[in-house]
Amino acid sequence: MNSPLVAISIFIAVAGAILALIAIAVFTRYFWLWIQAVMTGAKVGVFDLIGMLFRRVDARTIVRSKIMAVQAGINDPDLTTKALEAHYLARGNVPQVIRALIAARKSRQITLSFREAAAIDLAGRNVLDAVQTSVYPKVIDCPPRNSASPFLDAIAKDGIQLKVKARVTVRANLQRLIGGATEETIIARVGQGIVSAIGSSDSHKVVLENPDVISKTVLASRLDDQTAFEIVSIDIADIDVGENIGARLQADRAEADTRVARAKAESRRAEAVAIEQEMIAKIEESRSVVVASEAYVPVAIAEALQTGKINVMDYYKLKNLTADTEMRQSIAGTSTTGPAANARPN
Repeated sequence: MNSPLVAISIFIAVAGAILALIAIAVFTRYFWLWIQAVMTGAKVGVFDLIGMLFRRVDARTIVRSKIMAVQAGINDPDLTTKALEAHYLARGNVPQVIRALIAARKSRQITLSFREAAAIDLAGRNVLDAVQTSVYPKVIDCPPRNSASPFLDAIAKDGIQLKVKARVTVRANLQRLIGGATEETIIARVGQGIVSAIGSSDSHKVVLENPDVISKTVLASRLDDQTAFEIVSIDIADIDVGENIGARLQADRAEADTRVARAKAESRRAEAVAIEQEMIAKIEESRSVVVASEAYVPVAIAEALQTGKINVMDYYKLKNLTADTEMRQSIAGTSTTGPAANARPN
């Protein structure tokens, strides 16, 4: 027997055995999935399953998702096996997208294609929750329950503080879900609208009598623009009367005005004291000038006696006149040389 032919025969036999083992392994692994796909009309072939193996795609997830879509009657031309594989490789949640499509179909109110659902899922949004929220509106507390303050504080024009808690009913808008603002934006806008509505009220009594005025004013502002939700209603859950902020501000202002007035009065008093001290200094200066002038009188008298302009009798007459004048001033209390002259005015 020719040895090369024997070697070739052995190689072919080994290769055939290996291929047979691979075929048996693939058959064992994907047989039931293929049977399920065939029985349900999911149109997933054997070669598709083998391709998923090499592409590292979870065939069980793809086949079961395709079966769910077919059984639910979803006839979207974009919903193919290749599209499901692509979404899986893009790290999308394939079963959740299919369940969202089924929920949208069952509701008979929402039109949602596979492309839209896949895009919403890849955008990081929970597409199933969005569909459920679109069918069954969701209630959001404003402010949120985990907020630092349990109430929204607003002040009417009469200065009375009102503490408000509202509940916002929203419905998901699937067309604006990609790129639309989230619940936090809705809460912030509604809070701003409530504060603005109360602030524009002339009296807090008007708000207490008709809380629906706030809801109507806020709803008319179209706060759901550029958001992923549509505001269905805004209900005032609780409203309480707080402090009289206006009166407190007026009291604070009056206190501040009082402090300013006291400061101005103290400034005027200090200025008056300074003027008084300046006048006393001028009086003392004038007295010093008088005393200095009086010191020249004896010198002048002595010079007059030496030159003979006056005699001794005239000098004694002058002394008597001076003594008489001082006595009269002392009696009258206007003396300029006694204790009364040295006393300073108070």
